[in-house]
Amino acid sequence: MDSEALNRLRREVLSEVKGEVLEIGFGTGINLAFYPPSVRKLTTADPNPGMRARAQKRIQASPRFVDTWMVTAETLPMPDNTFDTVVSTMTLCSVSDADAAIREVYRVLRPGGRFLFLEHGRSPDRNVKFLQDLLTPVSKTLGDGCHLNRNMRRLLENQQFAISSLKNFYLDDIPKVAGYMYQGIAQKPI
Repeated sequence: MDSEALNRLRREVLSEVKGEVLEIGFGTGINLAFYPPSVRKLTTADPNPGMRARAQKRIQASPRFVDTWMVTAETLPMPDNTFDTVVSTMTLCSVSDADAAIREVYRVLRPGGRFLFLEHGRSPDRNVKFLQDLLTPVSKTLGDGCHLNRNMRRLLENQQFAISSLKNFYLDDIPKVAGYMYQGIAQKPI
């Protein structure tokens, strides 16, 4: 999760952040270093106490205030229309109910707000899809709930997001079964 290729992509995704920001699946706080200086406050959601403990070192070294919440992406306690930007990097594969998480992201975004994402998921390649479907039960068990075969585009379209930018590609040096990427911006209609 801390590879040079992924960090380059994190930097690219996070360069688009504006306004009040929520990051779902904050984990170890690896994204913290890639937020632009204009982000002075960041609200985070992650249910894992072990990850929160690991993130503390990064939070303490950061110049910005980080408001951490130990909650799932599926049950965000924030009011409707709170954030200008919601960020998710390598998170939606492992939430237990991806549709509920996307509904919550949509709900907490202000009208016109943007969802910035970098996720891996379902490949369009028939042979890779077959392997993703075959290996997902194993990946869920060994990879902290990771689904190799989630179709990120379909998840966003089901919630009526307008996808304004989407890049799909395979990461270099990662097996195709786990390296098909969805990088983009989805906007909540005004």
